[in-house]
Amino acid sequence: QVQLVESGGGSVQPGGSLRLSCAASGGIFRIYTRGWYRQAPGKQPELVAAITSAGRTNYADSVKGRFTISRDSAKNTLYLQMNSLKPEDTAVYLCNFRNEVTTRDYWGQGTQVTVSS
Repeated sequence: QVQLVESGGGSVQPGGSLRLSCAASGGIFRIYTRGWYRQAPGKQPELVAAITSAGRTNYADSVKGRFTISRDSAKNTLYLQMNSLKPEDTAVYLCNFRNEVTTRDYWGQGTQVTVSS
């Protein structure tokens, strides 16, 4: 059974940095697009960043130049380096793995990121 476990969230002041991790287990993830979503209170989830199995990345306009998505395939771990954090980045961040053939989604439980002075 596929499991995704996020870590690395927390509270930080504006301008600070955090690195999120998502450890995957229970499957073979060669043909998966891996991504980070976030959901702020009262809002719909939004895609923050994603990386395909071929290594192509895409980012939400609001995080371009500040966030970097990366993966360690040997460790089945996905990362999100977040720099120059802003209060509007406050949300629950969720890890997503999507099978590129079947489009089946797997989700982590989420990790809270709070940016506040």
